[in-house]
Amino acid sequence: MKTYLKKIRLELARTKEAPAGNSRHGYEIVAPLNSIGHLDERAWPEVKQLCSVRRFVPNDADEHGILIRMRGDHWALSYAPGEDDDEPIYRLGDHRFAVGEYVSITEHDGVTRPFKVVSVSAHRVGA
Repeated sequence: MKTYLKKIRLELARTKEAPAGNSRHGYEIVAPLNSIGHLDERAWPEVKQLCSVRRFVPNDADEHGILIRMRGDHWALSYAPGEDDDEPIYRLGDHRFAVGEYVSITEHDGVTRPFKVVSVSAHRVGA
């Protein structure tokens, strides 16, 4: 399977606090995906310097960081050195990144929230 660098946009799905979801709360992640939309864990070491994340929430400045692999088969979004700000992504390697799919992310406040994949597009280096 061929690997492609993709930009994945996630938006907050329906929660108790946001019954309609929230398109202004989410993430844009650049990561290598294989041809069926799964994270390409084998390709990641070669392109990890190109993998990025932008976290956006209402009334706060955007945060920019990177996709990191933690111990074992765990992945997180990281915005600064150290683990204090890391946001683990539940079973990232098992997810298929396709429009309409869901991903759970444990955010800075310790709450795990569902995010819906709203777009997946090709990402050009330097774009």
